[in-house]
Amino acid sequence: MDLGIKGRKAVVCASTQGLGLACAASLAREGCIVHINGRDAARVKKVAGELAAETGAVVHGVAADITTEAGRAALVAACPDADILVNNNAGPPPGKLSDWDHHQWIAALEANMLAPALLIRAFVPGMRERKFGRIINITSAMVKSPRPPMALSTGARAGLTAFSKSLSLEVAKDNVTINNLLPERIDTDRQRYMAERMMREHGITMEEARARIADSIAAKRFGTPKEFGDACAYLCSVQASFISGQLLQLDGGSYHGLV
Repeated sequence: MDLGIKGRKAVVCASTQGLGLACAASLAREGCIVHINGRDAARVKKVAGELAAETGAVVHGVAADITTEAGRAALVAACPDADILVNNNAGPPPGKLSDWDHHQWIAALEANMLAPALLIRAFVPGMRERKFGRIINITSAMVKSPRPPMALSTGARAGLTAFSKSLSLEVAKDNVTINNLLPERIDTDRQRYMAERMMREHGITMEEARARIADSIAAKRFGTPKEFGDACAYLCSVQASFISGQLLQLDGGSYHGLV
């Protein structure tokens, strides 16, 4: 299927690895001009070159910390007329209520609510004027299925979800869509971190930890980064222009609710 986005300009945040890189790769394969982002300038340059060689797409690297005003400004300056914005950022580690003081809450809100909301604010006017825009927020399955250890991340990401839903109602008439991807158990370094945490807590091997995690998914396997990236690319397509304000769960069918 031709997604109709060849030549579109895409900004993908936190995209030198993991889910961000998967989305950048899928968009590059569709012929988008992709701007990847990370804080490590050497890694950004390396990954941009590798992705360009792999896909044949034009890939630019922008070294910037999007949790800072200067970092966001650098990203916007690199691609001021972006057609596609994929918001992504590392979430805070699991914890408990006693771990989350004022500083921890502010850091979570800055990284997982305010940074993406302010990037949306920067790019949406141009998207509306050009009558094309696709905004994807990578959040978490915990937004719909909260769990105590992930409450700090969930609180910030739920705020972004509410903001995005509100704005989606206003911008839909200008062919600008805003959707959220909710991953659970996609096979990235994040899942390795969770498996290592389980190893320490239960005194088990990595293989056993991964097996336990996979068994918690209805599909009995981890999702692949490519599956996730391709879902992102579809939501950025011309075919998805009538889909907005939605939360798409990529969880192997594990969510127990109806809505």
